[in-house]
Amino acid sequence: MAYTFQVTIDSADPHSLADWWADALGWEVEASDEGFIRSVIAAGHATEDDTTTHRGTLVWKAGAGIRHPEGLERAPRVLFQRVPEPKTVKNRVHLDVRTGSDDPKAVVERLIAKGAKHLHDGRQGPSSWTTLADPEGNELCVSH
Repeated sequence: MAYTFQVTIDSADPHSLADWWADALGWEVEASDEGFIRSVIAAGHATEDDTTTHRGTLVWKAGAGIRHPEGLERAPRVLFQRVPEPKTVKNRVHLDVRTGSDDPKAVVERLIAKGAKHLHDGRQGPSSWTTLADPEGNELCVSH
């Protein structure tokens, strides 16, 4: 049996980081279902303390997800989950962003302008990439 998976990234501010990554990848932030959230609270399964408002919408504090615009059949969901501690060491897993027909240098410049930090450029044989850190320090590589 083959399993499905989602990629989960720890975050201090999951909703802002989900916005950043959705913009970086051209993906979509999953919509919040305020009616569902309110019904869960009304049923006593959660409290108002489990929620926050992000961009004027009631959301769960615990996290935010993003999806490829073509759905989960195209790519796994990415979940940003709230954790209390900051990132302190290099990621053991990171996302490699493939730019397709877009110029990777232009993508790198756009991401840096939106808060990414340039870490280094790499090359192995004919392959080259740029390693960046997102606004919370999580590494990603950008290449063709």
